[in-house]
Amino acid sequence: MKKVIKHRFDVWQEEPLYWDLMSGMDKRLYESTIPKSLIDIIKVRVSQINKCAFCIDYHTEDALKHGETSRRIFALSAWQESPLFTDIERMVLEVVEEVTYIFNHGVSDEAYEKLLSHFTKKEIADIIVCICHMNFLNRIGISTKTAAY
Repeated sequence: MKKVIKHRFDVWQEEPLYWDLMSGMDKRLYESTIPKSLIDIIKVRVSQINKCAFCIDYHTEDALKHGETSRRIFALSAWQESPLFTDIERMVLEVVEEVTYIFNHGVSDEAYEKLLSHFTKKEIADIIVCICHMNFLNRIGISTKTAAY
């Protein structure tokens, strides 16, 4: 038997300014020097961790449109063991998990130093904002029971 999830309300409809702000942040992230493919991976992985069905579906679709492969998306939840991700992607995915699970121990010095070895501080800021932005959107989606389909 299929569980019916009743959508509570649309935050963005109730206050469109919030959507304008969130859309502006997203636009800025895609204008940054962070590769679009990495932004897509961040969005999907954060959404997987938070179990936001709407965002997993939405951002997986975007990632596929932007050239990501199904195989890599399928492996994303097991990125530590998968040979499909680059060292740079692994550095970022480690920080994705540390920021999303911030209550555990924050972002470790080791993870931060890895990022510094490849990214500028401005790019690290973009990565952290991207992770936090997605966590924020997941929390809106889950709180309002935004429908996945």
